[in-house]
Amino acid sequence: MIHQVNVSGRRVLTFPAVHPCESISPSTLLNSLIELAQSICAYKSHFFSSNKRNAHETIRQVQNVLILLEDIRVGLSDVPDSFVLGLSELHLAFQKIHFLLEDCTREDARLWMLMKSDGVANQFRVLIRAISTGLDVLPLETVGVSSEVKELVELTMRQARKARFEVDPDDKRVINDVFRILGRFKDGVDPDRNEKQQVLYYLGIKKWSECNKEIKFLDTEIGTEYLNEEKRRELSLLSSLMGLLSYCRCVMFDLVDTKANQQVNQWSTKMLNGVSSDDFRCPISLEIMKDPVTLSSGHTYDRASILKWFRAGNSTCPKTGERLKNKELVSNLALKRIIQDWSVENGVCIGEESSHKNLDITRTVLAGSMAAEGAVKLLANFLAGRLVDGTSEEKNKAAYEIRLLTKTSIFKNAIAALLNLSKHQKSKSIIVGNGGLELIIDVLKKGLKVEARNHAAATLFYIASIEEYRKLIGEIPEAIPALVEMVRDGTNRGNKNALVAIFGLLMHPGNHWKVLAAGTVPLLVDLLSSSNRQEIVTNSLAVLATIAEKVEGTLAIIRHGALNVIVRILDDSTSRAGKEYCVSLLLALCINGGAYVVALLAKSPSLMGSLYSLLSEGTSRASKKASALIRVLHEFYERSSSGAMAPVLPQERSVHVW
Repeated sequence: MIHQVNVSGRRVLTFPAVHPCESISPSTLLNSLIELAQSICAYKSHFFSSNKRNAHETIRQVQNVLILLEDIRVGLSDVPDSFVLGLSELHLAFQKIHFLLEDCTREDARLWMLMKSDGVANQFRVLIRAISTGLDVLPLETVGVSSEVKELVELTMRQARKARFEVDPDDKRVINDVFRILGRFKDGVDPDRNEKQQVLYYLGIKKWSECNKEIKFLDTEIGTEYLNEEKRRELSLLSSLMGLLSYCRCVMFDLVDTKANQQVNQWSTKMLNGVSSDDFRCPISLEIMKDPVTLSSGHTYDRASILKWFRAGNSTCPKTGERLKNKELVSNLALKRIIQDWSVENGVCIGEESSHKNLDITRTVLAGSMAAEGAVKLLANFLAGRLVDGTSEEKNKAAYEIRLLTKTSIFKNAIAALLNLSKHQKSKSIIVGNGGLELIIDVLKKGLKVEARNHAAATLFYIASIEEYRKLIGEIPEAIPALVEMVRDGTNRGNKNALVAIFGLLMHPGNHWKVLAAGTVPLLVDLLSSSNRQEIVTNSLAVLATIAEKVEGTLAIIRHGALNVIVRILDDSTSRAGKEYCVSLLLALCINGGAYVVALLAKSPSLMGSLYSLLSEGTSRASKKASALIRVLHEFYERSSSGAMAPVLPQERSVHVW
């Protein structure tokens, strides 16, 4: 086969089609094309929650082309190059059609595909035109097809050119219904139950588990878009839709249908009998593996450990010493699932990163949507009512839903505090206007329970989403020192809540020197050196990158010896967000620290390799900053070779301390 249509991890509405190689034989290309066309035609029996007409019209056109292809295969002999060219164009178009149909029939992306109906319809239109182009260059007279088939091809080409492929009127109606529901959430009004039910029914979402799949998909999309600077405009809609479906899952479905999951868990429990933590430890680090990968030698290691082994210049299997045929890493998904199940069964934490997809604290600073916020507020009130007045079954389900909501990106820091302090936009002004800031900071400093202090830090972060309130918080002398103290001595959750609050406060320029004066820099540099929790390291890098944007911050970071630590993390980290913050931080240090910092970085033998890898593997933002830093280093090498260098630490500016 020369095509592989099921690409693991492919996002919806992406079409990683591969053009057939020029040396492929016509018979191999034709057979592959026929198989691909048959796969497309099999989608005729699938359920399309949106774009039904466009999908079925496309399948019908492919069926017509399939008749031609099968007729050609019967009498295939030597063919001209133009014939292979036409088949190649059809093959490329068919791959993309298969991807599009795969997306349209996904069981977890129905709402998102509905909301993208206009773009989907346009994709169908483009791909049908591509089929027409491929047929147009096929010299059918050279392969002796029947006159009936030629007439069918001509008909298919005419229909392809005239086909309109517009959004289905029923899809438009339901899209309008969705926006009307989101508008009600934005106004703080509970939408009509029948209206929500009709949207779910249209999409074929009839069970709790089906709704939950949609939420998980949207949560993943949100996590990806936060790292994609060009597509952040879609975040508001994604957050709104996730708020809608989360509300529907909790309110519209009484039964949590998890029998399939229970069967899997029972199977896992049987498998886990008799195993110990030693069975899951990486032979290199001796820590429980978070992301097990298998080498060509057949032995399994944690991804971060084996990558570090390779970067050190080794090309052998650490366990056996044999030279590896290649350095390909194959994810051991079965072992990863068993480790996760074992950790749940035994109450063992195997690292934040495996259970939290959001490692980028800028996600929590950027706004989601008013509709999502309204949905969360209504949902919090509903769940709180169920916990107080519901039946035992309703109370159990409410508690279960709250636990699920705390694990999703847009609710992660909000839902616990929502049951105590409203996070609605209007409530922020009420809290501040009634002296709430002082009370919250008092709880942050003196709260008897750890959970109360964690909630206080999270609430400060939410209030700090408004510029005016960032300034007010910073003007309270105890506020920033209390947050820094929580970073130093708090729980894992407290560390993160305090870090995101500090990050938000840094968005007000007047708070910058106060964060420095509170001793934030040496604390975060120490965390970078000592913490083995990826999320804390990434969040610390985010705060330091913001601090480094000013010269005073750069000086403090340099004087506390952070450069080597940052370069080491850039080399070893497996977090895309962490690498991005590393290169942002290094670039800011070079800009504000001048030749002195550049000269120190130029001595690192591994830095340039890490920067070049980011050009192809990093986010678009990381790639741009890596490119800028590479230019800075190259300019330094050129100047140093000419002898025109005087690396001097920039003169320290005064830092106000009140």
